[in-house]
Amino acid sequence: MDLGLIGQAVGMFAVTNVDDIVILSVFFGRAAGPRGAARVVAGQYLGFAAILAASVLGALGAGLLPERVIPFLGLLPLLLGLRAAWRAWRERHDDGDAPDAGTGPAVLAVAAVTFANGGDNIGVYVPVFTTAGASGLVVFVIVFLALVAVWCAFGRVFATRPVIARALARWGHVVLPLVLIGIGLLILCTY
Repeated sequence: MDLGLIGQAVGMFAVTNVDDIVILSVFFGRAAGPRGAARVVAGQYLGFAAILAASVLGALGAGLLPERVIPFLGLLPLLLGLRAAWRAWRERHDDGDAPDAGTGPAVLAVAAVTFANGGDNIGVYVPVFTTAGASGLVVFVIVFLALVAVWCAFGRVFATRPVIARALARWGHVVLPLVLIGIGLLILCTY
């Protein structure tokens, strides 16, 4: 296996899911006991599987495009990053509270919030998956699915540490636009 590709997958997952840790922390904070926590994990996997399915289908469809058009797929994460930066700048005086994460830890509620929050993920994953090739795509999917478990563990830990959850809510909006813009520029300039 290509360690560089695995590192890229880990980094991409981390930066596109920073905001998910805050949401997971809220869900885990509302979960009652092990069954509630299991519903949160199941919902997170279900929602993320839907994000991956949409991204893979988008990449397969984009694979039908002429090769000279592929670099322009970098415009999508670039624009998403610029939009996120604009939103962060516009909302810079907010108090930093965590976003509303839904009504409770039911599996479908967690899945719906995860999927709805994953629009930026899909926008980043499609161009990257398109250029990764079949073996690279498999690596990304395996790494991402493994990291969902890690993210759930972090969310569970953060649910018991409000100071960390507040810090993520405060600074996640700054990191995400920078990374999305970087990914978009990388795709535009590399391919």
